[in-house]
Amino acid sequence: QVQLVESGGGLVQPGGSLRLSCTASGSTLDYYATGWFRQAPGKAREVVSCITGSDGRTYYADSVKGRFAISRDNAKNTAYLQMNSLKPEDTAVYSCATSRTVVAWWEYEYDYWGQGTQVTVSS
Repeated sequence: QVQLVESGGGLVQPGGSLRLSCTASGSTLDYYATGWFRQAPGKAREVVSCITGSDGRTYYADSVKGRFAISRDNAKNTAYLQMNSLKPEDTAVYSCATSRTVVAWWEYEYDYWGQGTQVTVSS
């Protein structure tokens, strides 16, 4: 059974940084696609960033390009989302997910989800 556990969320001031971690068990993140998603109160869940299995191609939502970076440590079976220059509009519950395919760019392609971690950007 695949389990994903996120950590690293919290309260940060605008302009600050956080690094989210997603550790997997029961699946190998270096082979399958991994994504980070977020859901703000009253809004639909949206994709933030994805990374393909094997060759590590990445995708970023326009709203986070240049500020966020997705990465993966295969030895630790952990994916990361480095978030810099945070803005109040980045406030949301962030969840990681993994697919049963190597490439997955859309939410419906993800099969396993973590419980989420709250990120709050406020002064």
